[in-house]
Formats: sequence, structure tokens, C-alpha cells
Amino acid sequence: MEPLKTAQDSEVPTTNSPLTSTKSSTNDVSSVDTDTASDKDKTSAVGLLPGETVVKEGKAAILFPSANVVFYNPVQEFNRDLTCAVITEFARELLAQRGVKVVVPGETERVVVSLSEEMNEADVKTEEKNGAEEPAVTATVGEKCEHGLRVLEGLAASGLRSVRFALEVPGLQSVTANDFSTKAAALIARNAQYNGVSHLLQASCKDASMLMYEMRGKNARYDVIDLDPYGSPSCFLDAAVQAVSEGGLLCITCTDMAVMAGNSGETCYSKYGSVSIKSRYCHEMALRIILHSLDQRAAVYQRYIQPLLSVSVDFYIRVFVRVFTGQATVKNSASKQALIYNCVGCGSFHLQRMGKRRSNGKNMKYSAATGPPVGPECEHCGQSHQLGGPIWAEPIHDLPFVQKVLSAVSGNPSRFGTSKRIEGVLSMVTEELEDVPLYYTVDSLSSTIHCNTPPLLQFRSALLHAGYSVSLSHACKNAIKTDAPPAAIWDIMRCWEKANPVKREKLSQTSPAFKILSTEPSLEACFTVREDANPQSRKRHLTRFQENPQAFWGPKARAKAGGGISTDLQDKRKKFQNKRKNQVTDSQLKSFPCKRFKEGTCTHGDKCCYSHDPEQTPEEKVE
Repeated sequence: MEPLKTAQDSEVPTTNSPLTSTKSSTNDVSSVDTDTASDKDKTSAVGLLPGETVVKEGKAAILFPSANVVFYNPVQEFNRDLTCAVITEFARELLAQRGVKVVVPGETERVVVSLSEEMNEADVKTEEKNGAEEPAVTATVGEKCEHGLRVLEGLAASGLRSVRFALEVPGLQSVTANDFSTKAAALIARNAQYNGVSHLLQASCKDASMLMYEMRGKNARYDVIDLDPYGSPSCFLDAAVQAVSEGGLLCITCTDMAVMAGNSGETCYSKYGSVSIKSRYCHEMALRIILHSLDQRAAVYQRYIQPLLSVSVDFYIRVFVRVFTGQATVKNSASKQALIYNCVGCGSFHLQRMGKRRSNGKNMKYSAATGPPVGPECEHCGQSHQLGGPIWAEPIHDLPFVQKVLSAVSGNPSRFGTSKRIEGVLSMVTEELEDVPLYYTVDSLSSTIHCNTPPLLQFRSALLHAGYSVSLSHACKNAIKTDAPPAAIWDIMRCWEKANPVKREKLSQTSPAFKILSTEPSLEACFTVREDANPQSRKRHLTRFQENPQAFWGPKARAKAGGGISTDLQDKRKKFQNKRKNQVTDSQLKSFPCKRFKEGTCTHGDKCCYSHDPEQTPEEKVE
């Protein structure tokens, strides 16, 4: 029995989690109020047990026991809202091919606006004709669709996510909410009945991997599989890439960011087949590591992935990928992966593809890659390189699909409680350079040469004036994604340092700053701010990087194997875990023994304390 599979959604709060019975987002208040009568019917059908409370999120109202056998994390509402939005658009695309039209409450008819002024009358009539040919069958939320999607939530815990799917995502045939805990599975069934979705949602109590292995037959596969474990999903990926249907959707969450961000590269390799390194681009690297792992596991079964959306927010990453089968396309897998050479001195990085492919008429020719792209030492600072990866080196988003999700969310803002944040994040995603892996940060570039940090708009403008493309990144507030080589970036920083000089006499001759600044720039950077240097998401002041909603809002305590949660994280923090978060006062210091006491030479004996009285004998002073 694996410990991850006990009430193991990342919706795991501490014992004092704020489970308020009337908590709901402001955008959902009206919808909850209009359903008061239905709520009374639910309560009469499924009575509350002693100590239970009701938590409302979106259209769902979930029962939670007082013993916290299964858990709720309000911070993950953004994750669940985004998942509902993505699955809705995926269902819209897939069911349109089956002759089914998806109807979303509160959504107006979409109008396609052409920017071309040369549109003639015949084209207008053609569009009107095409628009009139709508599917005869419609699918609405809460109703079972015979040609709809089959959804699996492998690690359902309370079933909140699955209940929201049944209540908010149209075009579903069935939703299976699975959890290895018998208590969680029983609560899932009660929550399905409480919300009136028992005709769509079935509770399951099985090992998540075994359930997916059982359903890997071509006619038994799921159209959508959602995995949101506590920690790493690595042990479920092999089963997931087999159990999803042709062109189906995998929704994967990883909360083990410490491993994927470089704190433990060997652990990352054992789980995902990739070595993580500490760097400023660690959050995007984490996204590319999980995509590499998915593609590698899918390739074993002659399958390949197509990323739709990959986001790194808060303390976790979330990827949405489609899985297809094709032996010819799987051969491209090696050329889609890359190793990273990261300089330990200045942070410059270079990517080395694992394979090479080129078109040879109608055929594709494959060969081994040549390299490395760097020498023994960094050409800019003379330091050595770290080797990381392999990682996914292809685009991590499908921009047309992301644009559809963004249009749907911005056009129907009352649908989700976190609509503003979804709009901000997706707007940044659409602005990112899709063919440029990883990024630099302006503050790290400045820190390397010990100079003042240039304003973000001026640095972006300098890159644009030099003829390079540049964008921000949703994964980091100070990120700069650009196709400019490291040499051009350091030339711009040298020009900035000339206008904002540093005290070079204080620089060590062996430091990266001394080596970089000793070279004259080969280009003359222009820091005049350009209009196109400020992206639209920044001009519109969208919610791109949200502040922490509450104290200690990160990952919660892991579930125990027998149910319930482990010791409160606050109790562990009080023990400091070898890290002193707060300054130690003099009164606290007096409770610690001095160094002489530890050596056995202190004359104060058992009365020893860290700070002795200043009255010492001459002999003690000499010592």
C-alpha cells in the first residue's frame, strides 16, 4: 500500500484549516443563493453527521468531517477553476467532431471578428451559412451526454474536483472519483448524492495505478485523466499515459517543487529521469522536466504528447497535455529533448538537443546530435558549467487553445471565483515566446556584475533595439525570455554598467564580474523605452502575480496511512528544523550552554549559560 494514496489530493490542509460552512467566492454568491431551495432538498436527502461542515466552492457544496479524514485547501481553488475551464474547451473541440454542441451557463454566442477590411459580401454569406449549420445535439452541465467525455480523477480525496466537473463542465458521460482510502470513497459517494450528481459521478476505492492499468484497453480508456497527488505524481505516470484515449487529455499536478527546482537533483532523476539544477529559471525548468518525463514514458508505448497549457504558480506546477499514438512521430522524441549547460559563475545557459532530425524529401532523417555547445570554461566569466536535464525543449503551450480558454473565461467572468487571476496568467502565457526555452532575470544579471538593476522596460527596449525578440514569463516576475545569445545580453549589461559604474577596484580578479566587465561591448545598447516593450497584460494591470492570500498558505501536511493528518506544521516550525526563522533574544540565549560547557572546561558547571556575567577573573580573561 502506497502512502500517497490515502486521501491524497493536494487539497490537504492542517488540522486548524478554516472550514467555514458558508465560505464561497464573491463571484459565486449569486449562484449559491439562487440554489437555496435545491440545497434544502440536498440536506433533507443527505443529512449532516455530527461534527460535519459544508464548504462551498464554485457550484459545489462539499461535506467535510470534523476529524479531517479528507481535506480541503482553499488556495487550490485556482487550480480547480483552471482545470474546469480547460476541460470545457477540450470538450467543446472534441464533441464538435462528434456532432455535439456544448452549452455553458452564462456564456454568450461567440462572434468571430475579422480584422481584414477586404471582406466581400460572398465571404459574409459563407460565414453566416457555416454558422447556421449547428449540431443537432446539445450538451449542458449536470446532464449525462451519451457521446460525452469519460473523466477519471485518480486521487479524489473529498471528491470536490469531481463534483465540480459534474456541475460545471458540460458534455460529460461519466466521472469516476477514485481514492484508495475507504473513508474518502464513502464521503465521495455522499457528496455526489448531496450535490445531486449521482447519475454522473461514481465513487471508486482502488489503487489509482491499478485502476488505470485495468482501463488501458482501447475501448475502456478515459478521455480525461486528472492526477493531483500530494507530492510527486511520478508513480502514476506510466499507467496514465496508457489509460488515456487517443487524443485524450492528461491533467497533472506536481507539488514537489523543491525536488524539481534543484534542491535534490539525484532525487529528481530517480523520479522523472532528469537532473534538476539550482537556477533562476527553475520554475520553467520544472515544467519542462515533467513534460520530458511524460513524453519519455509515452514513447515506450509508441505514443507522444502535445502540450496544451503548462503553468507554474504558487507552490506547484500544472500541465495539460494531449496523448496521441504514432510510431513515425515518436521517432521525433529524441530531438525534442535537450540537456542544459548552465554556467555556475554568470548564469548563462546553452541547450544541447539529444537528437537531430532533418527533412530528406518526403522522409525524415534522424542522426545523433553533435556537441557540446560550450567549451571547458564559460567564454564570458571563465567559470565551469553544470549539466542538467534532459528537459522538454519544444513549446510548452498550444497558443490557439490557450486563446480559446482565455476568451471563454474573460467573456464569462462570473463563472469562476478566480477568473481575474486566470485571465492574467493566460494573458501572459499568450505573450510568451513559444520557441524560446527558459529565461534570465534582470536582478540576477545585475547581481553578477554588482551594478544597479536596470528598469525592466529599459532592458526589454535595449533587446528590441538590438533586433531580438523578448517577452516576460508567467513563471517569474522579473523574467526575460529572449532569443538573444548570452554574448548580446552581457554586452547590454556592459553598456548599462558604463552609465552606472561600479567600483572595479573592489572586484576580485577571479570573480565573474571582473572577467565580464574587462571585455568591451561589441554593440551600443539603446535604453530608450519603446512602446512595444510594455506588454498588454502589464498595461491593463491584470492580476498576473497574486500576493499570498494568507499566512502559511503553502502545501499542507501529508495524510496518514490510517486516515487523518499528521502533526500540525506549526508545531514543526516551532522546533526550527535547524532553521531559525526568528531572531533569538538574549533571554533565549541564556538557556543555551556555552562552548566551554560543551568542551567540559566551563567553571560554572550546571549553572552555565550562553552569556555569563561580565565579572571575570584575570585568569579567565587571559584564557
